Amino acid sequence: MPEFLTDIAELVWPFSIALAWVLGELVHRFAGLPRITVYALTGFVLSHSQAGLLPLPGESAAMLIANIAFGLILFEFGYRINLRWLRANPWIAASGLVESAATFAAVFAAAELFGMAPLPAMLLASLAIASSPAEILRVVNEQRSSGQVTERALHLSALNSIVAAFVFNIIVGLWTFQHSGSLLGAVSNSIVLLAVSGGLGVAFGFAVPGLLRRLGTLGRDATIAFAVAVIFLCSIAQALNMSPVLAALAFGFVARHRRVTLGQAQRNFGALGDLLTVLLFVFIGATLAWPRIASGIGIALAILVARLVAKTAAVVMFSRVSGTTWRKGLLTAVALSPMSVLVLAMLVRTREMGIDLMDQLAPLAAATLFLAIAGPLLTQWAVKLAGESAEKEE
Repeated sequence: MPEFLTDIAELVWPFSIALAWVLGELVHRFAGLPRITVYALTGFVLSHSQAGLLPLPGESAAMLIANIAFGLILFEFGYRINLRWLRANPWIAASGLVESAATFAAVFAAAELFGMAPLPAMLLASLAIASSPAEILRVVNEQRSSGQVTERALHLSALNSIVAAFVFNIIVGLWTFQHSGSLLGAVSNSIVLLAVSGGLGVAFGFAVPGLLRRLGTLGRDATIAFAVAVIFLCSIAQALNMSPVLAALAFGFVARHRRVTLGQAQRNFGALGDLLTVLLFVFIGATLAWPRIASGIGIALAILVARLVAKTAAVVMFSRVSGTTWRKGLLTAVALSPMSVLVLAMLVRTREMGIDLMDQLAPLAAATLFLAIAGPLLTQWAVKLAGESAEKEE
């Protein structure tokens, strides 16, 4: 009997992924909602803290697979970023930096207003800067959207994600120094992590295209080669306690600017990417616990309002000078709403470094659940209102 129960327990993740996929297809077909919203809700309902079906995320091999799935998305996301576009129109980069600073200030003020201590409030504000590339890119690919709002949302998300990771790791370094008094530990948890993670991604960005060119298989084998390289890169980063997030993003960014041309099969890494995306969002939902969400819902709503207002004000302010309309600036700001996957990825990294911030940042759980549901919906709504969605259901 115990062996039978063990065998059944090993089926919970495959069952959950299958159920999430079926529900995602049904809800998307009949209600037009983003599939990833359904995947995250399924993981939340089936999680250890709710239905008790799934094991704790940290106690299963799903953690590594989720990191790999996120790495594949971030590689593709980094590959979509065109540095020459930002050089040609520096006002877009300026709006991203102002938007990041305004978001940090607004969320920090809201958190302090609700009585949070300064250091946790700063951590919360740094995480709120980020617009999650995973949700935005998935909706963009699902809608097959293209245009000003789509490209601006992708580029601004990349910029504020990098800013968020930098600021968050600096503040984690201050947290480490305050609690341990170790300057070496503080530096290794911030500057060293950023430098080594980015350096790994840059090294892969030069090495993999170079190897494929030497083998003469760049056009034919690019998709599978880059998928294998991302898996290897994320595994190395995790083994070294570095950030797979920054490493994969840097890898994709450098690969693009090494003039590597990837075909249409590259989008979402085909069936492999689609499958791993289901697991990733089920995993994200499974990390959330209702008691923690309920305890922080009041602050979470204030934070979300402050975040949305700050991002909207900053992006709209720069819309005309950066070459677009007020309306498209507003829709770009709305498209930047998602933040859940990147935020949880950074928190997981701090837990692996021995710093558990989940309890100190309880409002973040409520904000994450809300934006796991509403964030992709807002992005989908923005690209559709901008007339940039090309999705056609058969």
